[in-house]
Amino acid sequence: MRRALALIVVAAVAAGAAQAQPVPEDRYRKQNQKSDWELEQEKRDWTEGESKLPAYPKAEDLIEFFVSGATSFRFFIDPASVLPGRDGVVRYALIARSPSGFANTSYEGIRCATNAYKVYALGNDGRWTPKDSEWREIEPRSVQRWHLELRSRYFCPGRTPIYTAAEGVDALRRGGHPAVSIRTGSER
Repeated sequence: MRRALALIVVAAVAAGAAQAQPVPEDRYRKQNQKSDWELEQEKRDWTEGESKLPAYPKAEDLIEFFVSGATSFRFFIDPASVLPGRDGVVRYALIARSPSGFANTSYEGIRCATNAYKVYALGNDGRWTPKDSEWREIEPRSVQRWHLELRSRYFCPGRTPIYTAAEGVDALRRGGHPAVSIRTGSER
């Protein structure tokens, strides 16, 4: 009887350990996470890279992403504009479309390490108008929830910027980054 109980305990522990193993992508990110000291050094030494405006988004190329059931707006990213920079900022063209069809277009960036976003330009009639704005914190309970969704589900898995544009576009097409999807999306 004791032996059977011991085998059950061993099997349960082994099953729990097997479930706790991260997938290869997740394991890679965890191994390459930086210490608090390294992150503080980066914040102090950080210099924002140059931001070049992309081509204006084409409606037929946009990828829609879900923000919240509480909004009637629909949100899209132009996949051709997704650009992870060497400065740790993921830049993208965002389109927020109202139920009446009016579209707000902006070129923005998310700095994963500091949980902040910045608007570089606003779009109208197929042209960009540069905007001189400051970095702003992404607040979890904000009305502008799309920044939180983009950071936590698509562009900054594990608070680390995506490595390539293709990785970000793939995350948008899947409905979330694989490293976040595995965890239940509690990466906020």
